[in-house]
Amino acid sequence: MPRGPNTIRTAPCTLLTACALKRQTSCSLLAHPAQLYRAHQPQLHLVNLHTTARRNMAIEIAPLPIPPSADASLLKDFGREVKGVHPGALTPEQFKEIHDLLYKHGALLFRNVDLTPEQQYALTKAFDPTSESYGHGNKKTEGEKKSILHPDLKTIPRVPQVQLIGNGVVYDHEGLAEAKLKHPSHTTFHKTRVSPEDEEKGYTRFYRWHIDAALYDLSPPKVTTLYGVTVPKGKHQRVRYDDGTGDELEVPLGTTAFVDGKTMFDILPPELKSLAVRTRVKYAPHPYVWMASAHALPTGLGITSEGLEMPYSELPPWEESKIKVLPMLWKNPVTGGLHFQVHPCGVAELLVDPLPEGAKREDALYPDGAHLTDLKEVRDLLYKMQRPAIAPNLVYPHDWEEKDLVLFHNRGVLHTVVGAFKPDQVRAFHQCNLAASDDPKGPTEEDVKKWA
Repeated sequence: MPRGPNTIRTAPCTLLTACALKRQTSCSLLAHPAQLYRAHQPQLHLVNLHTTARRNMAIEIAPLPIPPSADASLLKDFGREVKGVHPGALTPEQFKEIHDLLYKHGALLFRNVDLTPEQQYALTKAFDPTSESYGHGNKKTEGEKKSILHPDLKTIPRVPQVQLIGNGVVYDHEGLAEAKLKHPSHTTFHKTRVSPEDEEKGYTRFYRWHIDAALYDLSPPKVTTLYGVTVPKGKHQRVRYDDGTGDELEVPLGTTAFVDGKTMFDILPPELKSLAVRTRVKYAPHPYVWMASAHALPTGLGITSEGLEMPYSELPPWEESKIKVLPMLWKNPVTGGLHFQVHPCGVAELLVDPLPEGAKREDALYPDGAHLTDLKEVRDLLYKMQRPAIAPNLVYPHDWEEKDLVLFHNRGVLHTVVGAFKPDQVRAFHQCNLAASDDPKGPTEEDVKKWA
């Protein structure tokens, strides 16, 4: 097929791109994710022979390259590289396989992929067909100048669900004449910082462990897709935890680090498992505005309690009905596993249910239930529960290459930006996640009886 100026947007015209071209109209909610594609099949009349051959290839998977610092036995099920198919040209059967692989392994990597913003949006939307807006609301972070997220995001004009993130100045990019990007730095968010002298030696920190979610009004996205457009190379850096443990982790420059929420729950002692399965998390209204003046812990896993959060009375207008109260544990829709999914920086309160009838009360925390509103108590408890899972041997730091596409189960993993770039190091990524059509499901009654 001849390649014209618009070929990159329309060829191959697949079940994914057909949905993307209709992005202003919500796709129907269907019984099975693969049916999303079948619903658009009549439109698929531009598939060329090369695309057809690619779509007939079998999907191959391989483990992600685990760094020497990681415990391979604990990360054996986390992440897979996918080969043999193009993520923007999937058949219904191939998407079903990709869908289940993502929920089973938490993250999927496609190497050396040419992917348009339209294709990325369509792929992301396929996991939740009625979702439409960016996870924080289209253009909301740009409009809310007080939000801590405001400097980090630029919207692709023709596909507002896809954000441009990175570092340095990018010119003539997907409809943006000039975009000034700034890689988030712990130096502007943490209470303490790595000294400039140590930064020159390659020391750095995790920025902020989080879930991609507005955590107010909108439901947390099910899947996030990250696509590496421009990836600068440089020396590895060394993350310092600086929390008195002496923990350090060697990471590639500009890595995205991941930890598995299922592992975070699995490694808890019994009394904390019992607490987790009974607890709901209440987030602050407009949490990224609320936390903007506060300072993070040196591990990036939560906020130091100094009373610097914005008073609720000074926040942008908010409604009690839009505040998010979510389970501490989110149930995996494919495996049935429980994932510890809490964004520690935005949490305001914890609501603990009492032990179920017949449960052992010995050593149980809050056996009669509790409503924890003291912010320091809430944060200290969460840190005790989450910190073990970000130990160096449990972190997967992805070593980005240009044209890498990573899909991750946003309701099953936590992740963070890491490291620091110099101003002239240009890094450009496309990020897409969509506010979900529903809130995450928590533990079942059977789960509570099992773990409480």
